[in-house]
Amino acid sequence: MQQSSSRNYEFETGIYRPPSEGGSASLLLRMTRNCPWNHCTFCAMYKSEKFELRSPEDIIQDINVMHEIYLQLKKISMQQGKEGLITTKIFDQFLKKAPELYFHPGISMLFNWLAVGGKTVFLQDADSLIMKTDHMVQVLKHLKTTFPTIQRITSYGRSRTIVRKSAIDLEKIRRAGLDRLHIGLETGDAALLKKIKKGTTPEDHVKGGQKAMKAGFQVSEYWMPGLGGKTLSQDHAKNTALILNQINPHYIRSRPFTPRPGTIFFEKASRNELERLTPKEQLLEIKQTLDALDVTSKVCFDHAGNYWPAPNGRLLLSQSYEGYQFPEEKQNLLGLLEKGIEHYS
Repeated sequence: MQQSSSRNYEFETGIYRPPSEGGSASLLLRMTRNCPWNHCTFCAMYKSEKFELRSPEDIIQDINVMHEIYLQLKKISMQQGKEGLITTKIFDQFLKKAPELYFHPGISMLFNWLAVGGKTVFLQDADSLIMKTDHMVQVLKHLKTTFPTIQRITSYGRSRTIVRKSAIDLEKIRRAGLDRLHIGLETGDAALLKKIKKGTTPEDHVKGGQKAMKAGFQVSEYWMPGLGGKTLSQDHAKNTALILNQINPHYIRSRPFTPRPGTIFFEKASRNELERLTPKEQLLEIKQTLDALDVTSKVCFDHAGNYWPAPNGRLLLSQSYEGYQFPEEKQNLLGLLEKGIEHYS
């Protein structure tokens, strides 16, 4: 019978991360648990969970545990003459020595990250910047010292939280290693922001986005086509473009609205009370937003929700994480949208 390792290999892993931090095999490091706001009516994430800050000591312990696992994998690799290369076979040999990790939710993630070179990290959960600045800097410095292969560190961040952080604190966090922020804009329309209980205003979004850009972060702003239904579609499209033009982020990422189980929108959809856009109307709204954009951003459709088919049966829009560079590819993208709209006519 295989004896269990005497080492304690416990570390926390959350559930959620952006698609661009999964396809690139990012390390998931849990800084906080769940969402400090948690009132958005379109979102079903974290709704049954309480928000908690994690102590820097606990997070650093997680980093140390993951590093110890790395050292054990590297040791096996050296013994097998693989010169430190971490393969599936070496991972399997390690698990035989630590069978308690077979059902650990984060062990496959950690292995995949190490196997591809340990280059990118995503800080979980919904708003890591809400941590005290000194605590976050302490963790970031330890993380980069422990894993010097890291090239990029990313986090979600709420506009309101960024607004409340001083410029000095944001620069400290960025210099400590956090490079990229994913911000949930959703919409630039004041009435719709209030309706979905986003807890921010258009002014918050502009100020937060601009502060993040000025502090040197790479900024991804997420917008949600179709969120306003038929009634608010035009205002949603127009005002979202207005806000994005003032921020001019590095990335603008489309996350089309879908009613999620556990939300008010899903309950209304179940009762046929939700006024949703047709696929053609979605594309018309997106075209209105993009036509009004005056940015140097990359516009991305890197999510399964951007599923519209082209006339040839393939996906209409590229789901590349790098998207379409504006203004150079703007007319090309608008042309693709026109083809999609004609396909539904």
